[in-house]
Amino acid sequence: MKKKLRYVQVGTGQRSWMYTTALMKEHAKDGELCALCDTNQHRMDFWNKFFKEQYKHKPLPTYKADQFDRMIAEIKPDKVIVTSMDRTHHKYICRAMELGCDVITEKPMTMDAEKCQQIIDTQKRTGRHVTVTFNYRYSPRNTKIKEIIKSGLVGDITSVHFEWMLNTCHGADYFRRWHRCKNNSGGLLVHKATHHFDLVNWWIDSQPETVFSMGALRFYGKENAENRGVTDFYFRCRGSKTAEKDPFRFKLPEDPYWAKIYNGIYFDSEVEDQYYRDKSVFGDGISIEDNMGVIVRYKNKAILTYSLNAHAPWEGYRVCFNGTKGRLEFNVVEVSSSSADGKDVKVDFPGAHPLKTERAKLLPEIIFQPHWGKPYVIDYPEVAADADHGGGDVLLLKHIFQGVKKDPLGLAADYVDGARSILIGIAANKSIASGQPVDVSTLVHF
Repeated sequence: MKKKLRYVQVGTGQRSWMYTTALMKEHAKDGELCALCDTNQHRMDFWNKFFKEQYKHKPLPTYKADQFDRMIAEIKPDKVIVTSMDRTHHKYICRAMELGCDVITEKPMTMDAEKCQQIIDTQKRTGRHVTVTFNYRYSPRNTKIKEIIKSGLVGDITSVHFEWMLNTCHGADYFRRWHRCKNNSGGLLVHKATHHFDLVNWWIDSQPETVFSMGALRFYGKENAENRGVTDFYFRCRGSKTAEKDPFRFKLPEDPYWAKIYNGIYFDSEVEDQYYRDKSVFGDGISIEDNMGVIVRYKNKAILTYSLNAHAPWEGYRVCFNGTKGRLEFNVVEVSSSSADGKDVKVDFPGAHPLKTERAKLLPEIIFQPHWGKPYVIDYPEVAADADHGGGDVLLLKHIFQGVKKDPLGLAADYVDGARSILIGIAANKSIASGQPVDVSTLVHF
């Protein structure tokens, strides 16, 4: 009989929900969540109450962040799940390996080259395994792209154009919370684009070599708002009459289930650490970019041109692969539009993926056009339109907690994949600061 593994979780914010509920429900037979660790005791207490009410689960032992070693000694877990703030990932990943545990970590694995090197060195020294949860790999539509390219239909890939749009609901959210400080998240080129860079690395099966980038804060932030004539400002949404007139304000989910979670892990817990989840996106102190462009040359000589916009009217991505046999185009609409009151978009928290709409119906997702011949649409297995991360979360969790005997497409990502994805973003940040291209091989040593 397969051994039931023991897990502990570090970081109990919104992203932790996916893993904790999986171990309470669908994967309760595969593993056991044995303890929680966080900087905020109120947040851990909320989850224990929530688990009891929702799943009749007994209270889990809780440990503050400075009690991490004690937790490992007392609980003796097989694996540590890291869903803390990005800038702390490396601390828990490295210490968990040093104490004899394997690690499952949210993306990005870490946020700068020095921390990345620490993880690489610790893994080599300990031999422990690090899984980086790139759920977008598992989305059937993204998997289909991998299959098409691997089949040779497009030929050798010579260039890739990748455009990602974050809309005025989801995109704005990065500018309300801790992500808005670059020393916490590495900016969107690390925190968000790690998904996208990983997909390209995986799709074309190559490694980044040289990176050049430009980026700036052009829309969010107080100075940009002032330049557009805005005169009324506020610090946070709660209790602010000014915020009520701002379509970019934080809106508590209408769904009672998610409203309860948001209140519990954020608003009711802020008394302990004064972390405010609902700051104005047009306030001071934002140090990340909202418009970015990146050029990457790969070792196989393919060139990636990438752009990310965080205030688009619709959300999704477009990827075009030019190959020696033709052109593959890939279009994904995740959110077709946003309104000031949010009522014309059905949003599934926390993934923010709504039902398909007219824009999606008019835009075939995968199209191939050979050099000589007519273009045609390539079908793939569909998933529910509101499935988190294009259906990737469910498959990722199954892979993590049940394992797979065969992985022909290389869906599972380890610390090397985690490093190669963030190194593009890290190099891009350096390039923005210096105005010069960056040689990726100079950042870390494997």
